Amino acid sequence: MVIFRTRARGPHAERLDSHSAVVLEGAVDEPTCARWVDGVLRSSEAWTEDFDGEQFALGRAFYTHFETGRSEEYFADAAASDARVEEGAPGLQRWMRDALAELTGARVVARRGWCGAGVHVFPAGEKVARAGGVVHFDVEGLGRHHLARRKRALSLVLMLQAAEHGGGLRLWDVRYDGSEHASEEQLSAPSEIVEYGRGDLFVFDSYRMHQIQPFSGERDRISATLHAAETDRGLWECWF
Repeated sequence: MVIFRTRARGPHAERLDSHSAVVLEGAVDEPTCARWVDGVLRSSEAWTEDFDGEQFALGRAFYTHFETGRSEEYFADAAASDARVEEGAPGLQRWMRDALAELTGARVVARRGWCGAGVHVFPAGEKVARAGGVVHFDVEGLGRHHLARRKRALSLVLMLQAAEHGGGLRLWDVRYDGSEHASEEQLSAPSEIVEYGRGDLFVFDSYRMHQIQPFSGERDRISATLHAAETDRGLWECWF
């Protein structure tokens, strides 16, 4: 497994044909990250709580609602969700869409009726910090036709505030095979823990198995996420 790291902007998504991930280092400068984190923290009353407080989000994440039977809430609140993100972190959603367009060299549109990019907050000392996240693939938002044809799909994660220690992302040399539950054989496949810092943009194939690693310290792990799928040649849809 090889990670492609760069500070140069460009259509780097094509690197995923030969690399397990792309890390665009220093994609967002320190003052901008600090401003967005401050806005996210000041918006805590508007956060969406998921999995009994294991994690929170500014904006609604589809996978958490899908897995907890709240999909209707997600779609009913999509426009208001985007407004909350824009109020707390002005310009973040546009930045994530623009980054996707640059990475793919394609036209990017918001997925109609879905939420745009949002922010995950994983609290220090809570379950994910202690034990790591669930091993998973980012396929919940992909349609049956898309999955059946294995059409291209990407996950973009922008680190806004890294944990003090740990909190990287483990990637396995395993692709989605129709089951969202990792087998013992898959868990024993080659893997790599990728560390990325504040302002770094981490990009990987949504079909690749991955897991947030445990972390320690008093600082919450805060990151922005955008999912994307190529719906036609030269056209991508995105959502959170």
